[in-house]
Amino acid sequence: MILRKYMSLLGIGSAKIDLVLNKETYAPGEPVHGHFLIKGGTIDQQLKRIDCDLIAIDNNGSEKVINSKTILSSARIISEEMNQISFAFQLPDSVPASTDGLTYRFHTKLAFNEGASSRDEDAIQIIN
Repeated sequence: MILRKYMSLLGIGSAKIDLVLNKETYAPGEPVHGHFLIKGGTIDQQLKRIDCDLIAIDNNGSEKVINSKTILSSARIISEEMNQISFAFQLPDSVPASTDGLTYRFHTKLAFNEGASSRDEDAIQIIN
């Protein structure tokens, strides 16, 4: 048990997060809906927060945070258990459309009181 705890502190066998969106294409100002799917790892872990950032990436690789959403929680993630948390995000009206030189991604991070965080990345397309 102690070995599994230390491995999860390093990120091995810790809980994982996946942002599941209802669709991949959106218009400026449109709401984005989906859910966070959290799968427990090899040991129980205390959840601290979920951070989700909408990032714009240009053709130079520069990243700009468009908006962020944080969910604070004290929930306990039980070993091997699956959990869902609803996700809603409002796209700004002024967000430019996706192009070959401009793409958008949601960067999601699951943070624990102890242990390495879990990360996920999901691309979306914005059309006019």
